[in-house]
Amino acid sequence: MKNALIAGASGLVGTELLKLILEDKSYDKILLFVRKPIDIQHPRIVQVEQSLDRLSDFTPPFPINDVFCALGTTIKVAGSQEAFRKVDYDYVLEVGKLGERINAEKFLIVSAMGANATSSIFYNRVKGEMEKSASQLSIPGIFVFRPSLLMGKRKEYRAGEKFAQAVLGNLGFLFFGKLKQFKAISGTKVAEAMLKFAGSNETGFRVIESGEMNV
Repeated sequence: MKNALIAGASGLVGTELLKLILEDKSYDKILLFVRKPIDIQHPRIVQVEQSLDRLSDFTPPFPINDVFCALGTTIKVAGSQEAFRKVDYDYVLEVGKLGERINAEKFLIVSAMGANATSSIFYNRVKGEMEKSASQLSIPGIFVFRPSLLMGKRKEYRAGEKFAQAVLGNLGFLFFGKLKQFKAISGTKVAEAMLKFAGSNETGFRVIESGEMNV
């Protein structure tokens, strides 16, 4: 049996991912990095209140096979571009470096549609730079998932996202063919795709676009 680590288990995708991993018989223990304990009790879950600034000093209490990273915020929620970059670039890479150090087999990351290291849009550029840096880690399998607009309930309120969900959530029938990539996608679909690749024999670096997940 395998063991998993999830960073960002309290977020939209992370919450769904945790549910699926608990249902997956191939996983024994699940280590969660949390800012404060989340309201879930299960004998297979170990919660660790761990600062992501100091992962170089952290040693997991058991071997980790698959490292899942569902960290992410917005510039508005973070408060500044610098604070946003700390979460969506620095923390993600710290989790990846931990995976590299403990000889994890796979690193699976939630990114975003439009990620591009050369983009003039700050958000997309940070996501693209994160992907580029993650691809250079010495982990056998590195998988990046780029969802379009995420559908589902978040613990934190994002007004712009709520509005977009209300408008685009009812227009899914318009997104087919080449437009399928832009169709809104549920957090559950992203989590299912992450678990699918975690269970595959595929190695190397691969980007999974929203349309591929949204089936």
